[in-house]
Amino acid sequence: MQCVMTARDAAGLLAAAVRPGHPDFLDLPWAAALDRWPPTAPRVVDLPRGEARHPVVFVDYDTAVYALKALAPGAARAEYELLREMERRRLPVVTPIGALDVATDEGPGSVLITRFLDHSLPYHALFVGGRLVRYRQHLLDALAGLLVQLHLAGVFWGDCSLSNTLFLRDAGRLRAYLVDAETSRTTDGPIADTQRDHDLDVMEENVAGALLDLSAAGIAVPSPAETAAAVRRTYDELWSEVRAERILTSDEPYRIEERVRALNALGFTVDEIQLVPDDLHASLRLQVTVADRNFHRDMLHSLTGLEAQENQARQMVNDVRHLRVALGNEQGRSVSLSSAAFVWLRDRFEAATKRMLDAGLEGEAAELYCELLEHKWFMSEKERADVGFAAALDDFVARFGRATRAPTDPARSP
Repeated sequence: MQCVMTARDAAGLLAAAVRPGHPDFLDLPWAAALDRWPPTAPRVVDLPRGEARHPVVFVDYDTAVYALKALAPGAARAEYELLREMERRRLPVVTPIGALDVATDEGPGSVLITRFLDHSLPYHALFVGGRLVRYRQHLLDALAGLLVQLHLAGVFWGDCSLSNTLFLRDAGRLRAYLVDAETSRTTDGPIADTQRDHDLDVMEENVAGALLDLSAAGIAVPSPAETAAAVRRTYDELWSEVRAERILTSDEPYRIEERVRALNALGFTVDEIQLVPDDLHASLRLQVTVADRNFHRDMLHSLTGLEAQENQARQMVNDVRHLRVALGNEQGRSVSLSSAAFVWLRDRFEAATKRMLDAGLEGEAAELYCELLEHKWFMSEKERADVGFAAALDDFVARFGRATRAPTDPARSP
């Protein structure tokens, strides 16, 4: 469903299609081109952004921040529909909110509205200063993973680049989100190899160019050409792993479960398993089709109702499993995963995140909790024994709480 407004509901606004549950955006100065909106205009806010070929303005409506992107007439609606289709395929893309037709003092145009991705970072933020240095090594892996995920879902990006991507911190790693689908196309099933090769060629050129720009600005970066080639190798390795076939003999049915578990560990949800007779080997070929890369996110949500990034969810689901074992040992009986998840949510996640936030620690709750788990692991390694959850929480808050003014970089370890 969407709200449709026409016939100049606001000066300069000719028509708008906006999803329900969001502002109507009628109070914005649509008669002026976006690149002429003053930074002091009502609702306009200054937020970190990457390079963009089109003017972009951020506006704050109290409950959410939105990104407005100026495009040629009709282009906003096309990109809006593409993003909605990618959203339906459960891909990591910015949330499309609406498409507007406008008549500005510079002529007709259109505007795409997306929701700003909270806590996101443009790529160059990871190279400026030392606060986020630990994430640089994960930046390019995240980009390769995003491209694999898009290609498996039948999306040709057309302009894969660091500038067209935003990154979210995800349990000490990064998760990449597509923010520009202007050149994208969708199809049913994985895209053709020729399209994959084109996307990879463009990605390699764009990544090398972005790193060269950083180097020219005096920022120390790894070799641009070698780094871009490494992203392609990472993509090839992940693509091969996901698309690989396995040859099974009649006495190896357990390898089906092994294959599923291996893909789940990478975050992929297995949609279909096919066993095809292989006359050449007098055996079976195991073919697996993956649906999306949200396996642990879906499991965590079904167990607790929490929303998290994939790596965050993987760590928290593992924590639930460890608690399940501990509860079973205490009670001398088997404890279901759902029962353990109930106890975990109440006594660990909610209690710990409340205490950390009350102590002045800054950040998103799921990421803070994963930092706590990492801190517990470091403490246990140092002591060569499990220090326990309560002790780790006490030490984490004591080290990084308000009294010691915790750094905003989540690399908090003893």
